[in-house]
Amino acid sequence: MTNPNHPNQEDMKLISVLHALADPVRLEIVRCLAETGERTCGTYEMNIAKSTLSHHFKVLREAGIVKVRIDGKHRYYSLRKEDIEAAFPGIVSSILRVDKERW
Repeated sequence: MTNPNHPNQEDMKLISVLHALADPVRLEIVRCLAETGERTCGTYEMNIAKSTLSHHFKVLREAGIVKVRIDGKHRYYSLRKEDIEAAFPGIVSSILRVDKERW
């Protein structure tokens, strides 16, 4: 299994981060990771296909919002909050403060 590519903090683009956060499913993933920390893809109870969920994680990873740690057959995802906040101060905390009904 190959290691997934994670952009460096200095290579993160605001437009990519905003695009990744513009989807309600991805916002929910980010909210869950912020609340619980590292999780595997299979622990999310969302009414979408596994392939669709994997796509959402890929978009978040390529934007630099999440990082992946591979352990055997499992992929563990975690939020790169410190990197995002350093690159774009206040963006994650501002988004996480928004009530879900306003997404």
